[in-house]
Amino acid sequence: MILLMLVSAVIFTACGEKENVPGKVKTAFSQKFPNAKKVDWDKENGSEWEAEFRMNGKKYSANFDADGNWKETEYKIKKSEIPAAVSSTLENEFSGYEIEEAEISETPEGKFVEVEIENDDQEMEILFDMTGNVVKKEAEEEDEDGD
Repeated sequence: MILLMLVSAVIFTACGEKENVPGKVKTAFSQKFPNAKKVDWDKENGSEWEAEFRMNGKKYSANFDADGNWKETEYKIKKSEIPAAVSSTLENEFSGYEIEEAEISETPEGKFVEVEIENDDQEMEILFDMTGNVVKKEAEEEDEDGD
């Protein structure tokens, strides 16, 4: 019985944090995404809240700071939805890599395309601007064989 009460307390405490989204954050979210459905909140880190929601048939995530300032919105796209300029850069500069995942990232600085690619021994995440220029590139070596 005591164990059941402890488990219940932990569950209610964890769920309570989701419910303690600051009013400024909820208001800013509602103004920016008035058509959002099935909104689920989580505390991303010590100073940011993340809302996961559905809109226009896609699953989105949006981050806001505790004062309600919008930081970023992301949603996955199909390979066929990658802008032509980005596809061209991928073909020219990253031939031999396979696209694993792509998403659109919108921030106060602009709209970007994030693409995860990999080949036999390397995985990379690349951030492109909408004209196909590489803004940021992070490489991660794979070590599947334990080498």
